[in-house]
Amino acid sequence: MDDKLTALLVRHELMKSVLKQRLNYFKKTGEGNESSLFAELCFCLCTPQSKAKACDTAVKSLTKSGDLLNGSEEQIKKHLLKAGVRFHHNKSRYIVNARIFFTEQSLKSKILSETKLSDLREWLVKNVKGLGMKESSHFLRNIGIYGNLAILDRHILKNMVKYKIIRNIPKSLTKKKYLHLEKKLNKFAEKIKIPSEELDLLFWSEETGEVFK
Repeated sequence: MDDKLTALLVRHELMKSVLKQRLNYFKKTGEGNESSLFAELCFCLCTPQSKAKACDTAVKSLTKSGDLLNGSEEQIKKHLLKAGVRFHHNKSRYIVNARIFFTEQSLKSKILSETKLSDLREWLVKNVKGLGMKESSHFLRNIGIYGNLAILDRHILKNMVKYKIIRNIPKSLTKKKYLHLEKKLNKFAEKIKIPSEELDLLFWSEETGEVFK
């Protein structure tokens, strides 16, 4: 076992309780009402190429003002812009589209009715404009549904290279490539006996200095 891997295992042992607390927080979020689930969905719609803290600030501002559920696209855009969320034009439109879509059907009911995680993620990708494989996996993890769904953002991919799970960061991720890398990450997690959802948070904290979401 090399020094990097040994250090990772030691760090996991030290942070185990913090990681589990955060995962319990996600589960409690998933037990919330329709509005709280939608807010988490909107957080994940905002995350591509934007800092998580900025997205969290924007969604909290939108929720507090009532604009998340009732605001126009222009009103939502102002919150995103003020918080520093990139591509606020597209993302404000995605939020409004998702709000319309989930007015016609219950997000919570869909989540509870689907027993296979991969099918639920696929449904989100197909039906919610702005959610790709990564964002859908992120949303499900943030509401306490993780299993073996990987959130392959730049932080995770960088660590996959660091720990020799992959040789380099791919320039783009097709669905086929995403599933292939997800499988490799899960095999690595199984090999070192760290649950995939804890490994994700551990990698993320290694890059950002904190356990967030």
